[in-house]
Amino acid sequence: MKAPLVGVLALQGDVAEHLRALRDAGAEAVPVRRTEELQVLDGLVIPGGESTTLWRLAVAFDVFEPVRKLVASGLPAFGSCAGMIMLADQIADGVPGQQAFGGIDMTVRRNAFGRQVDSFEADISLSGMRDGEPLRAVFIRAPWVERSGGDVTVLGTEQRTGRIVAVRQGSLLATAFHPELTPDRRIHELFVEIVKGYR
Repeated sequence: MKAPLVGVLALQGDVAEHLRALRDAGAEAVPVRRTEELQVLDGLVIPGGESTTLWRLAVAFDVFEPVRKLVASGLPAFGSCAGMIMLADQIADGVPGQQAFGGIDMTVRRNAFGRQVDSFEADISLSGMRDGEPLRAVFIRAPWVERSGGDVTVLGTEQRTGRIVAVRQGSLLATAFHPELTPDRRIHELFVEIVKGYR
């Protein structure tokens, strides 16, 4: 079977790192920033960065509405850190008028774990992961999930605070941390499996 084609929204953030992780996980991975590039994808990764900047760049590049509609129509998507915020139906503490692509019935708080100087790493136990070993998670100005709806599966929490940091709803996956910054590819492997299941 042909490898699924997964795009990484290349507006800001760890684009190269996500591309590498996706290829390691068995996908064909390409950077995307135009509407026509989005239309041929089997899945989409929304990387970290800064959520208000991501929103404004998506509008400036005329991809905000196309991405929102593709996610709403069932295109598998994975968001890490700011990407998690962009997949949330509601944003707590957003800037006035801030919009997201939406898709996951959750409320996410921006910069919930603190500022850049408060970045940290922690071992996270995630349900549904191959071999069940904890995953080393990198949190950089990370959000957390304050509310999750009935259709949302909580995959993992941060042990110190008990806050939700990984979720899935149907074909949508989101983490508050940056799995692309470690050599552990299990999150990307999970997303590639989701993509294959929905293709």
